[in-house]
Amino acid sequence: MSAAPALPRRGAVPDAVLGMALFLFTEVMLFAGLLSAYLVLRGKVATWPPPGQPRLPVLVTLGNTLVLLASGYVARRARREPSPARWLRGALALGGLFLAVQGAEWLGLVAHGLDARTSLYASTFYVLVGAHAAHVTAAVAALAWGARALERGRLSRGALEALVLYWTFCVAVWPPLYALVYLW
Repeated sequence: MSAAPALPRRGAVPDAVLGMALFLFTEVMLFAGLLSAYLVLRGKVATWPPPGQPRLPVLVTLGNTLVLLASGYVARRARREPSPARWLRGALALGGLFLAVQGAEWLGLVAHGLDARTSLYASTFYVLVGAHAAHVTAAVAALAWGARALERGRLSRGALEALVLYWTFCVAVWPPLYALVYLW
């Protein structure tokens, strides 16, 4: 008895995209949990931020947010352009700039006394923003790998879609974090 012929996969979601979507579902749950914990902890204190804590650099981070949003736009263009590696490298450069500015921001905050051990305010700041930074760091590494694989002709369309989906997630998570942590 022979096996049944495979059905055509017309319009099917590439395996890489489906896998990434499932992974991102878990990541949404992670960030939802972190934000929920932040809101509960913040709701239990009378003054936020506590007296004596340095103010967060709202304007610098706003500019950095725009850099990250631009990188998301550039990465999404990679899906439609004839030279996608070039667009991924642009997103990579902007993502790297975002991380560099954020790292400089953290060094400045630590120098001004915002240490994760000093207060609930400081520790929740570093957990939330640090979780995002870890994801962006992984995504920047993935963008570098993806651009190189594209140049060598070793990245499928589905893998490119999955890579851009992950980067889009990292970009999309940041504005709510920025609004809650820096502005509210």
